[in-house]
Amino acid sequence: MDNYLKETKILNYSDNSIQKLINDRNWKQLDTIERVKAIYNYVRDEIKFGYNISDDIPATEVLKDGYGQCNTKATLLMALLRATGIPNRIHGFTIDKALQKGAISGIWYTISPQNILHSWVEIYINDTWYFLEGVILDKEYLKRLQEKNKDCKTTFCGYGAYTDNFENPPIEWNLNNTFIQDKGINQDFGLFDTPDEFYAKHQQKLGAFKKFIFRNIVRQSMNKNVNKIRNNK
Repeated sequence: MDNYLKETKILNYSDNSIQKLINDRNWKQLDTIERVKAIYNYVRDEIKFGYNISDDIPATEVLKDGYGQCNTKATLLMALLRATGIPNRIHGFTIDKALQKGAISGIWYTISPQNILHSWVEIYINDTWYFLEGVILDKEYLKRLQEKNKDCKTTFCGYGAYTDNFENPPIEWNLNNTFIQDKGINQDFGLFDTPDEFYAKHQQKLGAFKKFIFRNIVRQSMNKNVNKIRNNK
């Protein structure tokens, strides 16, 4: 299990900001199940859904931003879990860009890559691996999204979600797998011990110009659209 607990450049959990958070929340004093629940719920709901500057930023930067998407929330979740003794690994994929429609629109949606880099965290507890993809959308954002699409009860695709149970997606963890975007998966890259290994092998396929545009223009537009949903505008 040592490989699933080690610190890396991306999983920089010895940093003071992460250690202070863990101590302030008293997570190490909780039993294993309650510890996972508390950390999972924190990353899901207190780190808001939003788009960071890059997939491969370290956990401390995700914490500082206060928001994240699938890959960056996975990084922070892994770091916090490892720092409190919970073994974990990362599973890499791509997902169809259709699930981002609405968060991204117009010409930006048209020119965005068809396949979006995606990942989820897998934790090892009681001789079982559990998949934690449901951490991506904060509950306040998801609630507003459901309210705006209240006629949809089953399959929903867009605004960062792709699920076949939109009315009650499996995002609560209690010794189970959680999901919110899994129906969009179209390529499986397999398992990696660390996000550092994953991103060394797989990166979002963007040229230098598109990367600049997405980092400095499109990302801000996407975050604005997400916040409009969350703020019920």
